[in-house]
Amino acid sequence: MKIYTLHKKQNLPISVDAAWDFLSDPENLKTITPDYMGFNILSGADRPMFPGQIIQYIVTPVLGIKTKWVTEITHVKNREYFVDEQRFGPYSLWHHKHFIKEIDGGVEMEDIIDYKVPLGILGQLVHPIIVKPKLEEIFNYRTKKLQTLFGTYDN
Repeated sequence: MKIYTLHKKQNLPISVDAAWDFLSDPENLKTITPDYMGFNILSGADRPMFPGQIIQYIVTPVLGIKTKWVTEITHVKNREYFVDEQRFGPYSLWHHKHFIKEIDGGVEMEDIIDYKVPLGILGQLVHPIIVKPKLEEIFNYRTKKLQTLFGTYDN
């Protein structure tokens, strides 16, 4: 059982409150997800984030294949971090930690995603060719989109 980790950090010139308000609102996921992924929230995003919240999405990650993705918000510490875990979807395991901390002149946002691809050895073979590059592409898009929305951190 191979578990992979994607680790990303980004600094933005905004307050912790502004970062938290944006990142902890599930409706904003669509804004920071590439359009080609056809991201659409089906249910569960109608109230502020709380532990136990179930959010259902439709995404189209590859080859135009629509996939249902169900996540649970398992941990929330206001203005500091939250964790979402896949309950149903394309991965065998998806555990995504979102951290926000104040730094001089802004905030540091950190994402740590531990994930496992399905299909055993076949999944491990396609991971470096399809899965890892796709995740890198999605998070690079998020970085650029957040810079467009909030500006570039220059400190």
